[in-house]
Amino acid sequence: MIRTILHYPDKRLRERGERVEAITPEIQQLIDDMAETMYAAPGVGLAATQIGEALQLFIVDIADENEPSDLRVFINPEILEREGDITWQEGCLSFPGVQEEVERAAHVRVRAQGRDGKSFELEAEGLLAVAIQHEYDHLQGVLMIDHMGPLKKRLTHRKMVKRAEEQAST
Repeated sequence: MIRTILHYPDKRLRERGERVEAITPEIQQLIDDMAETMYAAPGVGLAATQIGEALQLFIVDIADENEPSDLRVFINPEILEREGDITWQEGCLSFPGVQEEVERAAHVRVRAQGRDGKSFELEAEGLLAVAIQHEYDHLQGVLMIDHMGPLKKRLTHRKMVKRAEEQAST
């Protein structure tokens, strides 16, 4: 089922995700819903907090359109290591139409549980590392706008508030 993606300035985007205590059928359904929602958007990542579910869960799929799906599920993720610097042009499903250069670690090592509940560690660089850090931020209540300078932050905030007001009046 495609879920509604929350758009900034929705306050629920600032909620920290709660730990997922058990991989239940409801969690499996949530993962399926998140994947369907992300692919329909379309995007390369989606955090549970972006659809109003305050849980430590995000998904990422950085495969190109002409490649097979490479959906990765991260439950209760922890970033163990960050190395180097990379600047990447990022977008966010909660900030429609906004693209911004964000500085991130070039290489990360993350530990999480997969869809099956088994723990795994993954080393990532490039787009996968950027996507992991971006979605991990969402679970901490940190948004793309928080990585912008003061002027860009103010302009983006105004643009998103105006968009929200226009949506509310239709």
